[in-house]
Amino acid sequence: MKLPTDLLKTELQVFETRFKEAVRSNAPLLDRIMRYIVKRKGKQLRPMFVLLSAKLNGEINDPAYRAASLVELLHTATLVHDDVVDDSMERRGFFSTYALWKAKANVLIGDYLLAKGLLLSLDNSDYQILRILSDAVRKMSEGELLQLEKARSLNLKEDIYYEIIRNKTASFLASACAAGAWSTSRDEEITEKMRLFGEKTGMAFQIKDDLFDYASENVGKPTGNDIKEKKLTLPLIYTLNNIDRETRRKIIYIVKNNNNDKQKVKWVIEQVEKSGGINYAIDRMNQFKNEALSVLHGFPASPERQGLEDMVLFVTDRKY
Repeated sequence: MKLPTDLLKTELQVFETRFKEAVRSNAPLLDRIMRYIVKRKGKQLRPMFVLLSAKLNGEINDPAYRAASLVELLHTATLVHDDVVDDSMERRGFFSTYALWKAKANVLIGDYLLAKGLLLSLDNSDYQILRILSDAVRKMSEGELLQLEKARSLNLKEDIYYEIIRNKTASFLASACAAGAWSTSRDEEITEKMRLFGEKTGMAFQIKDDLFDYASENVGKPTGNDIKEKKLTLPLIYTLNNIDRETRRKIIYIVKNNNNDKQKVKWVIEQVEKSGGINYAIDRMNQFKNEALSVLHGFPASPERQGLEDMVLFVTDRKY
């Protein structure tokens, strides 16, 4: 499934220009770092969700472009800070800014991106869009802290897992769709529908990400990486809640104490597959995908609606 970039060819070009302007700095070092970040941006999924949600409900305008820039600024800020937290030397196959400029600079880079996003909205009186995105940042922080708290005991129930990913991942995609919808509709009911669509899509997105840990193909992420980091993802949670006590005890011991032993991590992955954990996670991902599409189909058929449907399918069918 390809991304519907043809629907946004002109808009993405305008967005690129405006985003570069939004991150520009008068400080030479900071400007050099910003250019490095801009050159290595990813697929721009989140700005595309903003712009398609805006276009679904009206003509794309300046608030829509600012919303897309704000989303990308905040997303980039979280990635920069994540690299510090995770001690990550790579980002999308290149050296991370953390690898090149170390922790102190990276924390300041993330703060700078956050401040630029706030000012972009405040200077243009985009108060509702700023409120939507600020709420998402709050939820993301709460989700990360809840995951940190629960990871210590390795005793995570499925409903808590959904709460974590709803806050940590889905809230940001939900806010991107809501901000886009608000920018052109100024309608609270439409904005809430698009927020729900984005949340359901974000839930499916995170479960798909969980599944990469158990894939044998090259997905751009080392197999067993989540286990090594003691992260409880849906396939593992299902397995721990549906196997015999002895196997459960052994898996928990390996995750806690032998998570760098490749053979033992491989054994855990085999148990997850054998227990049906992978198939269960695929079923739940597809359920969230179908719920997202159901919300989307409440809007009239249009190229933009089809584009958003293609985005959902891309999220769940992607290979990396």
